[in-house]
Amino acid sequence: MSENSEIGEIVRGLADSYKKKSILNPENLCDQPDRETLNSILNRLIKLVYPTYFRVDGRSVSSDEKMLSELIEDVFEELSVQVATALCQKAQYEGRCKTDLAEEGVRITKEFLGRLPMVREYAETDVQASFEGDPAAFNTNEIVLCYPGLRAVTISRIAHELFLLGVPIIPRMWTEYAHSRTGIDIHPGATIGKYFCIDHGTGIVIGETTVIGEYVKVYQGVTIGALSTRGGQSLRGVKRHPTIEDRVTIYAGASILGGETVIGHDAVIGSNAFITESVEANSRVSMKNPVK
Repeated sequence: MSENSEIGEIVRGLADSYKKKSILNPENLCDQPDRETLNSILNRLIKLVYPTYFRVDGRSVSSDEKMLSELIEDVFEELSVQVATALCQKAQYEGRCKTDLAEEGVRITKEFLGRLPMVREYAETDVQASFEGDPAAFNTNEIVLCYPGLRAVTISRIAHELFLLGVPIIPRMWTEYAHSRTGIDIHPGATIGKYFCIDHGTGIVIGETTVIGEYVKVYQGVTIGALSTRGGQSLRGVKRHPTIEDRVTIYAGASILGGETVIGHDAVIGSNAFITESVEANSRVSMKNPVK
């Protein structure tokens, strides 16, 4: 059998598989948000949050209003198209193309960009909390430039605002980008208060309906998750993840699960603890050493 005929068989086999009804072959699929474009937009949004640290052409947009205007215009133009494309996924817009939804994409993107000063306000508290909580940090510059925890939290804060505006897919694409870069998985639906500190960070999971108060510190390997997801899509919209009140510290490897679980303010959760019930304020929870 010649090489061309072998390739022909492969082509026909794949072509046949494309014709079958399948989740992989949805009918009337609308356009999808573009991953590379969105990653580029996200990196420019990070520059807008930290203009002195992540510059454009070697210059800070904070000191050049013309360049700031051009950067925002570029982000606005590209993101509004991506938002309109993503809105096609929502049931109320089914059957409409991104051209039809362009006006809605513009409206949402304007509101989203208007929230960036608030994102910067929260980000500043995160930098401060990370610096104050880590004696190994040389200065706050090192926190911004080096710490994956801050990177993941900043992206989650950006994505959260778009999530609150009802945009599907894009917020999750952004937080999954952060996940791939940092090993920290924060769903964009999670509500996180000011002065949030992630120390080290790898392996952290924070679920969609999690609510985290202020001055909370979380170490690597922590899961703030659902007690069970066996109900699948029937659990959509249900609070499945814990509430963590102010000034809680959660040490490495701890798992806190369940939508009714509340960790009271000023509690300390020790390493590898497995918690499925609420913990009172000012409590300390730890794993007992095995008895020989």
